[in-house]
Amino acid sequence: MNRTKHRDLTIHDVARPQPPLAVRGATTLWFAAVGAGVAESVLGVAGAIADGSSFVGLLVQIAFRAIVYGGLFVVIDRYFRPGVRWSRWLLTGLLGTVGIASLAVGPVSWFLRDGDFGALDWSASFIAFGAVRCVHVTAVITAIVLSFHADANRWFSGRPVRRTR
Repeated sequence: MNRTKHRDLTIHDVARPQPPLAVRGATTLWFAAVGAGVAESVLGVAGAIADGSSFVGLLVQIAFRAIVYGGLFVVIDRYFRPGVRWSRWLLTGLLGTVGIASLAVGPVSWFLRDGDFGALDWSASFIAFGAVRCVHVTAVITAIVLSFHADANRWFSGRPVRRTR
């Protein structure tokens, strides 16, 4: 039997405990927000192809978005979930401010410019895009709230977190 000089090893000596429920929920919602961003990109590319947009321009846009979404996935998985402090601020800053602002610009500018709901083209692609946009915004806002919950604050500070299920 392998023993230390002072005490027996426990699982807590070799593995960090699971993140609290608030952090697990926020992680899932950050992933959902990134997934919704990918879905919006796919819908946007499909619309651009249907409109006859430049193939090279689409490739550049797809490459840029793939790098951004891939980077966000890595930050969420490798840094946010384990409780690295800067990752919470990065996600809140990028997705919570810049991301929400970019999602709101189109609808707000349309509303200020036209605002005629009767003139909307209620096609399947419009409804799908609107549904994905609603999921995206809701996921980001809820992820931010959960990211700064008291249990999440303790998790990111490195202090012990009370056990939740």
